[in-house]
Amino acid sequence: MKLRSMSVGLVGLAMVVSACAGATSPAPGGSGAAAGGGLEGALVKRGDIKIEIVTHGQAIDGFWGVVRNGVTAAASDMGVQVNYSAPDAESDMVRMSQLIDAAVAKNPSGLVVSIPNPDALGPSIKKAVDAGIPVISMNSGSDVFKELGVLAHVGQTEFEAGLGAGQRMKDAGVKNGVCFNQEVGNEALTQRCNGFFEGLGAEGDVLTGNISDAAGMQATIEAALSGDDTIDGLLTLGPSVAGPALKALEAAGKGDSVKLATFDLSAEVLTAIKDGKMEFAVDQQQFIQGYLPIVFLTTYAETRNLPTGNGQGLLMTGPGFVTKDNAEAVIGLAAKGLR
Repeated sequence: MKLRSMSVGLVGLAMVVSACAGATSPAPGGSGAAAGGGLEGALVKRGDIKIEIVTHGQAIDGFWGVVRNGVTAAASDMGVQVNYSAPDAESDMVRMSQLIDAAVAKNPSGLVVSIPNPDALGPSIKKAVDAGIPVISMNSGSDVFKELGVLAHVGQTEFEAGLGAGQRMKDAGVKNGVCFNQEVGNEALTQRCNGFFEGLGAEGDVLTGNISDAAGMQATIEAALSGDDTIDGLLTLGPSVAGPALKALEAAGKGDSVKLATFDLSAEVLTAIKDGKMEFAVDQQQFIQGYLPIVFLTTYAETRNLPTGNGQGLLMTGPGFVTKDNAEAVIGLAAKGLR
C-alpha cells in the first residue's frame, strides 16, 4: 500500500469536522462512559467543565509543547478548565499511572490520555472508564484504545505511518536502512520501526538510546555507520533524535551517502529538509492532537455527541509528509508553536 502525501495545514481537522457533522449519538465506550464524571443531562455550564490531560511527554519537549499549545488554545476557545500532567521521564510508566489515578480521583468531566504502554497504563485507564469518566486518547494508543473502553482516539496509526516512511525511503534508493528507537517500551515507536522495515522491503537494525542523552545517541549512530559501510538510510522517530543524527552524519562524513528522515517536526528538522539535508518528516499534526480532544469532551459533556471518525472512533491526524517542496510553508507555523 502506497501512502500518498497529505498537504500541510490542519488536514485532520477537515475530516473530523465532517465526521462530527454526522454524529448524533455517543460512540461505544465503557459501562460508565455516559455518566460524564458526574455531569448529567445536557445543561452544563462550560465554566464548570474540568478536563484532565495526562500524557507521556512533558510540555518542555518541543513536540509536546505544541500538543500543550493545542490544549491551551482549545480550553480558551471552549471556555473550559484543563490541567496538563506528565511524568518527569517519558519512560516512567509507573509515574504516569499514578498521574492518571490522581486525575481520576478529581472526578473530572473528561480525561485525555496518551497510551504508549497499554499493559502498564491499562488498569488506570479502565479505572477512569469504570468511574464513569469519558476518556479520549491521543497520540499513541490507536490500536488498543477501544479494548480499554476509551471513547475515541485522535492521532495516527503508527505501523502505517512507518510503512509510508519505508516506502518513501525505498523510492529514494535506500537498501539497508536502520531505525533509531529513543524510547524502548513505547509500543507506538516499535510499530513505527516495524512498519518502516515492511515498507522498505528489507530487514534492518534498530538502534536504541535515551532521549535525554543527545551525545550518547549521536555516538551510537556514528558507531553504527562506521561499523557498516552499507548503511544508506536512517529513520529517527522524533526530533530529539533527528538533531543528534544530523550531527552524526556530518561527523562521519556520510551526509551525502546516507539518507535521513524522521517522525515529527521541529525548527531544526524543517530547516534540514529545506536545505536538502533530510529527505522528509512524517507529520502527525500534534497541535490538533491536543486541541480536538478538548473540543470533543466539551461537546460530549454538553450534548453526548461524539465524532465517529472511521466508524470505530479513530480520528486520523496523520500521517502526512513534509518534504523540501513544502517545508518552507510550515517553518513559520512551527515558529508560532502550531506545527
